[in-house]
Amino acid sequence: MDRGAQELPGTRVPDWLRLLPWLALLLLVVVQLTTPATVQLGFAFAVVPPLTSLVYGMLGTALVSGTLFGLLLMPAIRADDVTQGDLLAFSLIGAVSVLLAWLRARRDAQLVSVRTVAEAAQLAVLPPLPERVGPVRCGALYRAAERGTLVGGDLYDVQDGPYGVRAVVADVQGHGLAAVATVAALLGTFREAVLDEPELGGVATRLDRRLVVDAAGREGAEAEVFATAVLLEFAPPGADGAAGVVRVLSCGHPAPLLVSGEGAREVAVEPGSPLGLGLAEYRPPPVATVALRPTDVLLAHTDGVTEARDATGAFYPLVSRVPRHVGPPVELVREVWRDLSAYAGVIADDVALLALSAPDASGTAAVAP
Repeated sequence: MDRGAQELPGTRVPDWLRLLPWLALLLLVVVQLTTPATVQLGFAFAVVPPLTSLVYGMLGTALVSGTLFGLLLMPAIRADDVTQGDLLAFSLIGAVSVLLAWLRARRDAQLVSVRTVAEAAQLAVLPPLPERVGPVRCGALYRAAERGTLVGGDLYDVQDGPYGVRAVVADVQGHGLAAVATVAALLGTFREAVLDEPELGGVATRLDRRLVVDAAGREGAEAEVFATAVLLEFAPPGADGAAGVVRVLSCGHPAPLLVSGEGAREVAVEPGSPLGLGLAEYRPPPVATVALRPTDVLLAHTDGVTEARDATGAFYPLVSRVPRHVGPPVELVREVWRDLSAYAGVIADDVALLALSAPDASGTAAVAP
């Protein structure tokens, strides 16, 4: 069968739908042969070619249209009221339907190209996160709120450096394509700061400066650029007191959750001001220290999770709905996303989830039984 242009992922026309034009032709022929001559069904045949162009490419539409025209030439099927002019009209309808199928095929090819570019942009901005970065096990998920886009205003990253494994989860102003440039700038700055800054506060300062510099080069409403972020740091294996200890710094961002077999609770961290406000002197907030047991998981998220609403308008209660968890971080992220999707019919904001588990005393990431 002719399938026209390359199909978009998830939009392939089902085979049963491709059978409909042929079934419609068969049904019309049977009805035409079994009804009295006074019943005029010629107009119904004219509907088949345009409908065929919606599910077939040029060749398939031309084949159905040609078959239809051939049937109308058969004396047993051709109604008495079908004139030479009607046959000409049927042929024109078939030709126009073939043209429509060609146009649809071109549009589908363009959509495939656009989606391919969007996927490449996503991989460049937010590449897939491995399940292990250094000794730390990871699980991450990102969903853009803007329909048809794969990237937006939330970000996460985990990098191994000379000062340990560091992670960031952030939410920049706005969402969709307008925020992608800011997301890319923050990620690039974070990856450099991981290598250069010995203190977590220094990483936050670099991120703030990046946003302030970007805002200075913009005009009007675009000059207002800020972001909330939470930074996490797992000290290198072998450092004093490093095993199972995570340092957390929040720049106006929701506190991460400590998830264990007993449930979930928010980490007690003092939130500082958001990044990029252009304060005279940026001072990073204090760093909180969290002790993680081998089976504990630290779950960071953006406000797209907690601001999702159900049909009654109630916000998603993340803390109470996080499952008791002793598995790998990637499973926790999947479970939270499944529950969030079932709770909220429509999620109106970007969503980012990042789950991390600390290495044990030997520097090996804990594996739950």
